[in-house]
Amino acid sequence: MSELVHPKIISGNSNKTLSKGIASWASSLSRSQIDLVKGRVEQFNDQEIFVEVFENVRNEDMFIVQSTSNPANDNLMELLIIADALRRSSAKRITAVIPYFGYARQDRRTKARTPISAKLIANLLSGAGIERILTLDLHSAQIQGFFDIPVDNLYASPIFELDISHYFERQELLTVVSPDVGGVARARGLAKTINADLAIVDKRRNQPGEIASMTVIGEVKNKICIIVDDICDTAGTLVKASDLLINEGAIEVHAYISHGVLSDPAIDRIEKSSMSSLVVTDSISIIPKIKNSNKIRIVPTAPLFAQALLNIANGNSVSSLFDSERLRPIYKPYYPKYHIEKKRKA
Repeated sequence: MSELVHPKIISGNSNKTLSKGIASWASSLSRSQIDLVKGRVEQFNDQEIFVEVFENVRNEDMFIVQSTSNPANDNLMELLIIADALRRSSAKRITAVIPYFGYARQDRRTKARTPISAKLIANLLSGAGIERILTLDLHSAQIQGFFDIPVDNLYASPIFELDISHYFERQELLTVVSPDVGGVARARGLAKTINADLAIVDKRRNQPGEIASMTVIGEVKNKICIIVDDICDTAGTLVKASDLLINEGAIEVHAYISHGVLSDPAIDRIEKSSMSSLVVTDSISIIPKIKNSNKIRIVPTAPLFAQALLNIANGNSVSSLFDSERLRPIYKPYYPKYHIEKKRKA
C-alpha cells in the first residue's frame, strides 16, 4: 500500500475558525499531524495586502482555505496574493479551498452592458497560479465551466440530510420547499433522499427587488416545511416564504441554507419571523450575533472539506462525498451528544 500524501494547508483571514477545523479534522482522518502553515497575511496602512510564508513549501501540495465573503474584495485579493506567494516559492500544486465562492450570483448578463463577474474571478484565480478549486454549493452549476482547471463542487445537502434525520422524529410529515423556481433541482434532490414531498414558492416581481406576489405550488397543509436554498442574504424572501407557508396551513417552517451571508437586517428578521429554525453551514465566518441567536443553528463543514482535501491530495474520488452514508461515520461525533439536548418532537 502506497504511503498517504499529507497536504499542507494555509489560511487567509476570512474564516480562520473553519481553517483550523479543517486542519484538525485532516489530522484526525489521516492519523497524522497536519497543522496550518505559519505565515502572515495583513494589510498596510493604505490597505495594500502583504503575505509572507514562514515555512518551506517547495514541492508541497498546497491548499489555501479562504472564503471570498464580506469583505469580498479584500478576501479575494488575499487569496490571489497567497497563491502568488506559493507559486513563487515553488509549491508543486496549489488548490484553492473556497467554502463560499463570492461573485457567484453574477454568473450571466441580466441586461445590456453588465459584466459576468464570476467568469472574471475564474480568470483571476487561474492567472494567479491556482491549479484546482474546491468549493461548496456554487450558486449555479455552469460556473464550473468558467474555469479551465478542475473544479470540485461539494454539496451541503448530504450534511443537511444527516441533520434532518437526527433532528426530526416525524419524518412522514416533512415537505421540502424551494423558495423559487430556480432552486427546484436542489430541493427535489433533498426531497428524494429523505423521501419527502416537494413544494415550490412561485414569486412574481413587478421590478427588481420588489416581490408583487407569492403563491405555493404543492400541498403544505399540516406539514412540517423545510425550505432549502444555497444563499440567505437579507432574508427578506425567506421570511416572506415562511409566512406564506404558515398561512397555507404548515405546522412549522424550518430552513436549511448552505451559505449564511446574513447581511443586516437578516438576523433580526429571522428572530421575529414565523420560522422555527434556520440552519446554516460555517462556510462563512460565524459572527457572535449568529451564535447568540435562538433560531439559528450551525452545521460544520470542516469534516467534509478535510476528507475532500485528503482525497484530492491522494488522487481519490471526491464525488464519493456526495452520499450522506459515506459522510455518516465522519459526522457521527457531532450528533449523539448534540441531539440529546437539541432533539425535539416535531
